[in-house]
Amino acid sequence: MRTFTFKSLFLTVLFVLLGSTAILAADDGLITKQITLKLDEAGTLPNRIAVSRKNLITNLKIVGKINGTDLKFIREMAGCDFNREKTDGKLSILDLSEAKIVAGGDAYVQYGDNRYTSNDDLGDNAFHGCSGLTSLTIPSSVTEIGNWAFFGCSGLTSLTIPSGVTSIGEGTFYGCSGLTNLTIPSGVTSIGSEAFRGCSGLTSLTIPSGVTSIGESAFQGCSGLTSLTIPSGVTEIGRYVFYGCSGLTSLTIPSGVTSIGDWAFRGCSVLTSLTIPSGVTSIGDYAFSGCRGLTSLTIPSGVTSIGNSTFSLCSGLTSLTIPSGVTSIGDYAFHGCRGLTSLAIPSSVTSIGRAVFWGCSGLTSLTIPSGVTSIGNSTFSGCSGLTSLTLPSSVTSIGEYAFEDCSGLTSLTIPSGVTSIGDGAFYGCSGLTSLTIPSGVTSIGNLTFKYCSGLTSLTLPSGVTSIGGWAFQYCSGLTSLTLPSGVTSIGWGAFYYCSGLTSLTIPSGVTEIGYQTFYGCWGLTSLTIPSGVTSIGESAFEGCWGLPSLTIPSGVTSIDNYAFYGCSGLTSLTIPSGVTSIGKWAFRGCSGLTSIYVYTKKLPKLGYYVFDGCDAKNCTVYVPKRTIGDYKISEFGYFEKIVEFDASGIDKVTTSADAKEVSRYSANGQRLSAPAKGLNIVKYSDGSVKKVVVQ
Repeated sequence: MRTFTFKSLFLTVLFVLLGSTAILAADDGLITKQITLKLDEAGTLPNRIAVSRKNLITNLKIVGKINGTDLKFIREMAGCDFNREKTDGKLSILDLSEAKIVAGGDAYVQYGDNRYTSNDDLGDNAFHGCSGLTSLTIPSSVTEIGNWAFFGCSGLTSLTIPSGVTSIGEGTFYGCSGLTNLTIPSGVTSIGSEAFRGCSGLTSLTIPSGVTSIGESAFQGCSGLTSLTIPSGVTEIGRYVFYGCSGLTSLTIPSGVTSIGDWAFRGCSVLTSLTIPSGVTSIGDYAFSGCRGLTSLTIPSGVTSIGNSTFSLCSGLTSLTIPSGVTSIGDYAFHGCRGLTSLAIPSSVTSIGRAVFWGCSGLTSLTIPSGVTSIGNSTFSGCSGLTSLTLPSSVTSIGEYAFEDCSGLTSLTIPSGVTSIGDGAFYGCSGLTSLTIPSGVTSIGNLTFKYCSGLTSLTLPSGVTSIGGWAFQYCSGLTSLTLPSGVTSIGWGAFYYCSGLTSLTIPSGVTEIGYQTFYGCWGLTSLTIPSGVTSIGESAFEGCWGLPSLTIPSGVTSIDNYAFYGCSGLTSLTIPSGVTSIGKWAFRGCSGLTSIYVYTKKLPKLGYYVFDGCDAKNCTVYVPKRTIGDYKISEFGYFEKIVEFDASGIDKVTTSADAKEVSRYSANGQRLSAPAKGLNIVKYSDGSVKKVVVQ
């Protein structure tokens, strides 16, 4: 026992001395000279390097067998521990050219499950997260490199893959952004998903001729690659394979390829030419999205559908051939292809998705095949160069913003079978001069004709019951419009700045004149508000300075802020008895007013500056008997002349010989444009009123 103890002690001292000599470094400095350690037994590396020294070594060569225990220790030296947490290790150069990986030892990393070494296998996640490594030589005996083996090794600038390796696993070099070149051994037959994803520093790479499969996202984000040859044995270009390869200028797809996956070439912005093999039968969504360097492309005859956004933002594309067998074109398929000047859509197409031609400003004409039944949302939005478009009779619906900003369109025939037109469908179609809406349409949506400034006439079908908000906003060229009698609602701002309108009759079923409905319609000289209207919204008639007179229906209870602001042409005004509130500045700037008849005996709730800018000296306000005191101390006190009258009926007959008729009404208060049989109520320029019986 004594001999064994002494011998053990002696060996321990000797081992420490040898270790200290091999390390050759000061306690307080990095050890930059290469340290070579020969391991006679796998799993002994932690015993060969003192704990105090392991984080100082920057250059290490190992000779002999290593297992999981050794690899775990190496990972700690290289800055990433078992749990993939950062360590203080500074190892940047690792030479394993004379090492051999064997099974056994501890697990070297935890990634879901624990990872263990196998013979001649650089296992899954072997150097995962070791971002400080700049150079690594893999043992020549390695035949397999596991998934995610070098994931996140962003500092690696050079690496040699042993000749015996036959496959590159999933995510093997994911995030190795520092790698500038790499040689893949000739025996490799497959490249796994995300194998080189994010290797942005790679400028050249040769894929061996024996490779038959390339996984999804294999080269995604390899922005430094300028060219690449895909081996002839590859039959599929998977999803995201070349996504974001923004430096790729040329690429040859082998003839055996039959499918191109979703997002396969998205963002290959400088790719100038590409030939799709004739055997390709499917092209995925976003496959060529953002390939703005492409100028022409032929889609093979076997393709039957064009997916969503397949060619979106291919702004350099000037010509494209769609085969006759294609039956559907997906959403945003040609979005942003502003270089396209013409495109033939085959007669086989029966479905065109949303925003298919959005932003194709170079298109001048297009014919939609007869089998298409709907024009989707934003289908032609931004096609400003489109001067001619033929819609088939099969179309029954037009989606939201379908023709938005098609400013070059001067005319369009909407098929008779169309029953719905979406919001903003013709928004910004400033070149349209006329349009006929089919009889089956029952509503005009929000913003439908906004900025259609060239539209001079429009016929709305009799079945229309509602007009949406801002529907005709800025249709300044519109001079006449007949609203169907069945219309019951008119949205906010519906006729905002329709300055060319001279007259309009609002149907009897309308009960509300909303916010800014007729704002800026200064061309209006005649307007009839139906008796069923109960409220007049904010700025409803603001800026309608061409209106000489207007009758507010007897059922109106509220007149909102700015309702008649700037109506300087108004000469007389009648405020019905049911009005309970008048908002601020409601009649501000109505400088032409000479008479105001107020029939409400209870002073309405008044905002401030209701009559600011009116002619306070020359306008007479008529108020019900025994209310003058209340009115004089209110906003109505702005006027110098306030007199009482009999608000229960006709006040008086004309008192001056030179008084002229200014307005005429039926017995129920409807404004008359000419004498009508029966009882007429006539108002005169001197403020007097009388009954007239017309035989």
